[in-house]
Amino acid sequence: MSASRPRLVLVGPPGSGKTTVGLLVAQRLEEPFADVDDVVEQRAGKSIYDLFIDDGEAAFRELEREVCALMLAEEPGVVSLGGGSVLDPRTEADLAGLTVVFLDVAISDAAKRIGFAQSRPLLAVNPRAQWTQLMNQRRPVYERVATFTVDTAGRDSVDVADDVVAGLRSAESA
Repeated sequence: MSASRPRLVLVGPPGSGKTTVGLLVAQRLEEPFADVDDVVEQRAGKSIYDLFIDDGEAAFRELEREVCALMLAEEPGVVSLGGGSVLDPRTEADLAGLTVVFLDVAISDAAKRIGFAQSRPLLAVNPRAQWTQLMNQRRPVYERVATFTVDTAGRDSVDVADDVVAGLRSAESA
C-alpha cells in the first residue's frame, strides 16, 4: 500500500452530494479531490449511462471495482465513491483503516438535487421506487463502512462540508 491513501472517502446514494461536498471539503483541507465516477468515464471513454447501455452493468461494476481498488490504495486527499461501489465486498475491505463519511439524504432532497435524471441508469424506470430500493439495499453497507455520518437533508452543501471537515478533524484526533 502507498503512503498516500485518501485522507477522507465519501460514500452515499445518488443525490447525497458526494461530488459537490467532496470538492468543498478538499478545498478547505487544501487536498486534491478525485471522483471514482469521473475516472470510470475517462477510462471507458464514455459516460456511465452509455457504459451501462453499451456494455452492461457487469462491465461497469468491474471497471468501477478496478478504479476503486487503485484510488483507495494510492489516491491522496478526498475521494468520492460511486453510490453502488461499496456493495462489492472487496471495496468494503479496501475501506478498512480509512476515514469514511456517509452522506445520508432523504429521497425528497435527492430528487431535488438530481431530478432523477435519465443519465442515472439505475434510476431510469420509476426513479423514486428505484432510489428507495437502492437505499434500502445500500444503507446497511454505508453505515457499516462509515467512520461517521453527516445528514444532508434540507441542508446547503457549504454547511454539510463544514460538518464533514469537523467530523474528519474529530476522527483524526481520536
